[in-house]
Amino acid sequence: MKIKLFADTICGWCYIGHSRLLKALSSFENISFDFEYEPFQLNPGIPKKGINRLDYLKYKFGSKEAAEPMYDSMTTEALKEDLKFDLDKIQVTPNTNLSHILTKLAFTKKIGHQVLSEIYNAYFSKGVNIGDADILIEIGKSKNMSEKEIIDSFSSEEETKNTYRGGDVARSMEINGVPFFEINNKTHIFGAQSTANLIEAIKVNL
Repeated sequence: MKIKLFADTICGWCYIGHSRLLKALSSFENISFDFEYEPFQLNPGIPKKGINRLDYLKYKFGSKEAAEPMYDSMTTEALKEDLKFDLDKIQVTPNTNLSHILTKLAFTKKIGHQVLSEIYNAYFSKGVNIGDADILIEIGKSKNMSEKEIIDSFSSEEETKNTYRGGDVARSMEINGVPFFEINNKTHIFGAQSTANLIEAIKVNL
């Protein structure tokens, strides 16, 4: 069964949705899944070095205070999945290009879920700047990925183009937000839906 994931690594709802997807998958031990990862950048215009978190919140929401109700709701929902967000630790809103390249590479090696989970955790729980190449290399190495292969991917113009191309794929499918899952090229799941809903969506494709 093929599942295509559209997500951004700085999207808290994507983290929640990914956690629920993994729980749903655990209910199908005898089913073989083929995963494809499609990068979706919520803020494709962010500079490579990222921007100050408070400046980002002012730009995106008008102020940190204006953003708090949405982030509080997201943090509460995350706790239901045993995900502990500590958003006050975040100092930089990063450009997610490199984190997408690493994730896409990891999925080709069948360890995409593990690497993506580590990236999410680093950002949302530890406040780590996941736009930093050195940090991402360490995450990849912790999952036994080749440092040279990661560096080569980060240096590849084609890989960078592929990241931005993921947004084009999403727009062609009229996807305007993430997370978004496509099952067997026909069943579409938008948003961080419940584990139960994801299980049912998988069942109808068996």
